[in-house]
Amino acid sequence: MEKKNTLVLVGISIIILVSIASLILSYLAFKERKNIQQVIVKVEPSEYKIFVPTLPHELDFCGEKVPLEDIDVKERIERELLVNVYWYSSTILAIKRANRWFPVIEPILKKYGIPEDFKYLAVIESNLSNVVSPAGAVGFWQLMESTAKKYGLEVTKEVDERYNIEKSTEAACKYLREAYSKYRSWTLAAASYNYGMNGIDIQVSRQKTKNYYNLFLNTETYRFVARIIAMKEIMNNPEKYGYFLKEEELYKPIETKEIKVKSSVNDLVVFAKEHNINYKILKLLNPWLRENYLPNKSKKTYLIKIPKNNEYFAIDE
Repeated sequence: MEKKNTLVLVGISIIILVSIASLILSYLAFKERKNIQQVIVKVEPSEYKIFVPTLPHELDFCGEKVPLEDIDVKERIERELLVNVYWYSSTILAIKRANRWFPVIEPILKKYGIPEDFKYLAVIESNLSNVVSPAGAVGFWQLMESTAKKYGLEVTKEVDERYNIEKSTEAACKYLREAYSKYRSWTLAAASYNYGMNGIDIQVSRQKTKNYYNLFLNTETYRFVARIIAMKEIMNNPEKYGYFLKEEELYKPIETKEIKVKSSVNDLVVFAKEHNINYKILKLLNPWLRENYLPNKSKKTYLIKIPKNNEYFAIDE
């Protein structure tokens, strides 16, 4: 009986000790949490600050001065600077992608006599990716089907050259060259890329001015040119606006070689394997191929890209 009572007392003592320990741990945890909350409350306001980016005193687009003394123009540019400086993910991707695609775009702009600043038009249109708009505009340069065909691109179910970066850049250059020939202003040519030459013609005639900055236009076209100018400023001076990307963080150009194809290809999966790559790589490098086959009744010469070496992608054994 005495032994049984002793065991009961030991058990009660253990329960009491465990309870006390639990209370002590709970108190310490509460105290630590309170300390952390105090630190957060103390640190957040002083450490996290948002600044308004300083608008440069002078800006230009294609050598044409931006009249920042005009309060409307100044505030439009500032709006797009604010939006894109603080739209971190999109702007970081633009800077990373530019390292891969600007070397492709720049020589084509030069070939057609188009100022290099227009490479930023592709940035604000698509963020340098093959996107499709709700209206059906496609690719880096956001070309509608009718515009693409007008400037020499093939657009069919199987082949859509709006997805071909070189050919779509050439089509955009042809449009811009025509617009500049009409307006003798690169800024107005850029505005027409968004508004259409017919729309610009109507407004120029109605408002009796060919100065883009003096035209009263829709909000989308107002923002379009301002966004190009803002992205040019940010991407030319990334560190000024808080973007510190290392060289190794930028997307590298992919070296490719071209295969001439003058006949139909019944199965592009087989075609890819014959050239020691997989179908995924073929489609990534040639997004203008819209099906898994390539009909070619007219015996047209197509140039299909494959990587110069296989270090860029994982390839099936």
